[in-house]
Amino acid sequence: MTTETFEFQVEARQLLQLMIHSVYSNKDVFLRELVSNASDALDKLRLEKLRDDSLDADVSDLHIEIDVDKDARTLTVRDNGIGMSYDEVGQLIGTIANSGTARFLKELREAQDGAGAEGLIGQFGVGFYSGFMVADEVTLLTRRAGESQGTRWTSRGESTYTLDKVEDAPQGTSVTLHLKPADPENQLHDYTSPWTIREIVKRYSDFITWPIRMVPEKGDGEDAPEPETLNSMKALWARSRYEVSDDEYHELYKHISHDWREPLETIRLQAEGTFEYQALLFVPSHAPHDLFTRDFKRGVQLYVKRVFIMDDCEALLPPYLRFVKGVVDAQDLSLNVSREILQQDRHIRMMQRRLTKKVLSTVKEIKTKDADRYATFWREFGTVLKEGLVTDSENRDAILAVASFATTHAEDEPTTLAQYVERMKDGQEDIYYITGESRQSIENSPHMEAFRDKGIEVLLLTDAVDEVWVDAVGEYEGKKLRSVAKGEIDLDGEKDEKAGGEREKQAEEYAGLLGWMREQLDEDIKEVRLSARLTVSPACVVSDAHDLTPALENMYRAMGQEVPRTKRILELNPGHPLVKNLNQAYQEREDRSGLVESAELLHTLAVLAEGGQPKDPARFVKLVADRLERTL
Repeated sequence: MTTETFEFQVEARQLLQLMIHSVYSNKDVFLRELVSNASDALDKLRLEKLRDDSLDADVSDLHIEIDVDKDARTLTVRDNGIGMSYDEVGQLIGTIANSGTARFLKELREAQDGAGAEGLIGQFGVGFYSGFMVADEVTLLTRRAGESQGTRWTSRGESTYTLDKVEDAPQGTSVTLHLKPADPENQLHDYTSPWTIREIVKRYSDFITWPIRMVPEKGDGEDAPEPETLNSMKALWARSRYEVSDDEYHELYKHISHDWREPLETIRLQAEGTFEYQALLFVPSHAPHDLFTRDFKRGVQLYVKRVFIMDDCEALLPPYLRFVKGVVDAQDLSLNVSREILQQDRHIRMMQRRLTKKVLSTVKEIKTKDADRYATFWREFGTVLKEGLVTDSENRDAILAVASFATTHAEDEPTTLAQYVERMKDGQEDIYYITGESRQSIENSPHMEAFRDKGIEVLLLTDAVDEVWVDAVGEYEGKKLRSVAKGEIDLDGEKDEKAGGEREKQAEEYAGLLGWMREQLDEDIKEVRLSARLTVSPACVVSDAHDLTPALENMYRAMGQEVPRTKRILELNPGHPLVKNLNQAYQEREDRSGLVESAELLHTLAVLAEGGQPKDPARFVKLVADRLERTL
C-alpha cells in the first residue's frame, strides 16, 4: 500500500515540540488519556451496536489491553471499540485543529519563567498527543467497526506524519509508544515496568466500566500467562447502598483524604434525568491543620464516566464547604481541550447547587438526631461554614438553621437563633450580640453591664468571620441583629417616663462637661455622650451604628485594603463617682487645664477596657505614674 506523508500545521507543530521537550511535572497522565480514549471508543461501539443491530462488529468481549515489551521499549494500549476510518484519522489524529491550541500557545509564551510554563502545560494536557512526552515515536493502528480496511498513522512528533491503508487490521484502535531511553535515576517512571503500569491504572482508571488487562511477562519455559485485570470496575458510588459496607466507605474516604480517622458522615447522591451524575461525599471528623491557609487544596475528585479527571475540583462545592471530601461522577460534562479544565457551564452550576444543598441538609439532619456528632461538626467546621453566611445568600437560611453560637444564657450550651428568639423578653425587639477575641474578654466588657443587670441574653461571637456575617445577614425572623458595642442602647425603653425624665435631667447637668471633653479629645473621638449601657465602669467607647468596628478595620488592613481610621464615641456613666467628681470639678473651676489629663486618662481607660491599645503607651504610663505619686 502507498504511504502518504503530511505536514503538521504550524501551531500543531509548535505544540508538539513543547509537549516533547518541556519538563512536565506528571508524565503519568499520558496513560490515563490513552485509556480514557479507549474507554470512549468502547462506549461508542456499544451504543452504535444498540442503534444498528446489523453492524458487523464483535461486541462479545469489549476490553482495553496494555502490552509492554521491555526489550523493544514499547508500550501499547489497544481496544476493540468503534475504531476510525482513514478520513477520521486524518481529521482527528493528523491535526490539532481546535480553538484551544492558539490560546494555549499564547499563554505559554506569556509565562514569565519555566515554572509558569510548566504549569500551563500541566493544565492543557492534549489527550492522544500527551504520548509524545514519553515516546520518540507513536504508531496508531485502527479499523472502524463494520469496515474491512484499516489505517496506520505514524509520527515522531516533528514536522510530518504518515498515513497507510492496512488490509488486516483488527477492529478497534491500538496506540504503540516507542518509549524514550530509560532513566536509571528515575525508576518510578519506567513505563515498561508492570508495577508502574498497575499503579497508574489503579490511581487514574480503577473505576472504568471496561476491563483493563495486561499480559504479564512470560518466564523461560513457561506457558503464556493469563491476562491480568488491573482495574476493579467497582465504583462504590455506582453500587446500591445496600451492597456497600461502612468499612468499604471508610476505606475509600481514607484513600481520598489521606486521613487515618473515619469520617463523621457519609453522603450519597444520585441525580437522574437529562443530566445524570452520582456523588459520594464525606464530612471529616476533624479539621485539617491547614484549613484556613491560602494553599489549602479544596474540592472533590471528579470523574466523567468513571474516568478520573482531577483531584481537587473546586467548581463543585463553594469555598465554605472546602472541608468536604469525596467523588462526583458525571455522565457528561463540557470539557475543553484538556480533561483537567472544566468550562463554567450550566451543568457545573447545577451540580454545585444540588451538592451544596445536600451537604447542608445532611448537617441539619445530624443536628436534629445526634447532639454529640453535631457538637463535633460545629467545633471543627463551624467557623468555615459561617463564611457561607457572607458569600452564599441563596443558602443563607439553611446555614443559619444549622449554626449555633455561644451565649450568656448558658456557659457550655451553644444556642441557635431560633432558640434565642424563643427566649426573648417581652418587649425585646432585637437580637443582641458582641464580638471579640475570647469569651472571657467580651463577657467582662463594659458594654455588657446593663444587659447583665437586666438579664438580657447576648450572643458571644469570637470568630473573625463573625465581624462580617452579622452585617451581611442583618436580621433573623424580623429581629434585627444588633451589636451591644455599636450605636445607642436604651434598655429601659422610650415609654418609661420615669427613666426618660431622669435622662433629661442628667443631660442638662452634664451638658457642659460633654461639650468640653469633645473639644479636648477631638483627634480621637467624634462625640461624648452619657451611657445607658454602663452600670459599673466609668466609661466605654462604642462605634456608631453604621461604622466599622476596630477589629473589622484591622481585618481589612491585614488583607491589604486601606480603610480610613474611624473616630469612635466616648460614653460616660453618670452614676460613677469618677465621672461625678470630674463633672463637679469642671463646674467649679474656671481654669480647667488641670482636667485635660483626667479626660485623657478616662478615654484611654475605656479603650483598654475593650481590649484596645493606648495611642501613646509611654504617655499613658507617665500620666498614671504621676497620679499615683500624688495620691501616696
